[in-house]
Amino acid sequence: MIESYFKTLRDASFSKVEDFRPGSWINVSNATPQDLDKIVEVTGIEFHDLNDSLDKYEVPRIEHEESNILIFTRHPSVIEMGLYTQTLTIVLTPHHLITISPQKSDVVESILHGSPKLGTTQKSKLLFHVLLKITQEFNNSIKRVRRNVLEQEKEIENVDSESIVSLTKNEEILNQYLTSLVPLRSVLEAISSGRFVHLYEKDLDLLQDLMIAIKQSEDLCTVNVKSIRGLRDSYQIIFTNDVNKTIKRLTAITIIFTVPTIISSVYGMNVSLPMEKNPFAFIMIINLIFLIAIVLAIIFMKKKWL
Repeated sequence: MIESYFKTLRDASFSKVEDFRPGSWINVSNATPQDLDKIVEVTGIEFHDLNDSLDKYEVPRIEHEESNILIFTRHPSVIEMGLYTQTLTIVLTPHHLITISPQKSDVVESILHGSPKLGTTQKSKLLFHVLLKITQEFNNSIKRVRRNVLEQEKEIENVDSESIVSLTKNEEILNQYLTSLVPLRSVLEAISSGRFVHLYEKDLDLLQDLMIAIKQSEDLCTVNVKSIRGLRDSYQIIFTNDVNKTIKRLTAITIIFTVPTIISSVYGMNVSLPMEKNPFAFIMIINLIFLIAIVLAIIFMKKKWL
C-alpha cells in the first residue's frame, strides 16, 4: 500500500496527500512488486535497485545509485516465529523521501502519528529522525529482554524446561539485534563521511549521538548475551545436580528394597532353613527386614542420598 504525506514546519502533524508532490514523504507498507513498479514510475529508480527492499532478511547497508541514496535498515519487530527484526528501506531521491517495508512498520507508524518538529521537505532531518527512532526501538527492546533475564536470575532455583526455552529465545533475539546493529553502525559511519547525504552542523551532532547510541546498544547486547550464557551454564549445573540427586535417591531406594527382597526370596525356597520350625519365625524375619531397611535408610540419609 502506497501513501504520500506532506508536512511543513508550521504544521502540527503529517497530512495525507493524493499526489506525489515534490518534498513529500512516500510510505510503502506491506510492499509488493506492483507497489515498487509504481515507485519506479514516480521516481525513475530502477526496479532492481528497489527489489531488495522486499527481502525480509536483508542486511543493513547503504547504496548510491546515480542521484538516489538507498539505505537498508532493520528494526525490532516480531513478524514471524524466529524472526525478531524487520526490513525498512529508506530511499532519498532529489524530490522525495521514500520508506519501504515488506510489512507494516511500527517505527514509521509511530512517526506518522506523532508530531515531530520537522517537515517532509527536510529530507536529511527526516532521515535522521527515522534512524533515531530505530535506535530508540533497539534500546527499548534490549532493556525489555534484560528485564526478562534478570527475572529469570531471581528464580534460578525454580528452573524448568520453560525457563530454558525462554532463555534461548532471549539469546536469539539479542543475537539478531547484534547482526542488525553492527552493520547499521557502518551505515551511519558512511553517512558521516558526507559522500551520501549533505550534512549540516546540527546534523553532524545528531549523527554523532546516533553513532554513540548504536555503539551503546551493541555493548548492551553483548553484555546481555554473556549474562544469558552464564545463566545457561548455571542452569546446566543445577540440572546436573538435580539429576545426580535423583539417581542417588533412586539408588538408595533400590538398595533398601533389594535387601528385604533377597531375604524373602531365600525363605521362599523349598529347602531346610533356619527357624523354619519356630512359630515366631515369620515375625522375627519381618522385624529383621524392617531393621535392615531402617539402618540402610539412616545410612543413606546421613550421606544425603535421601
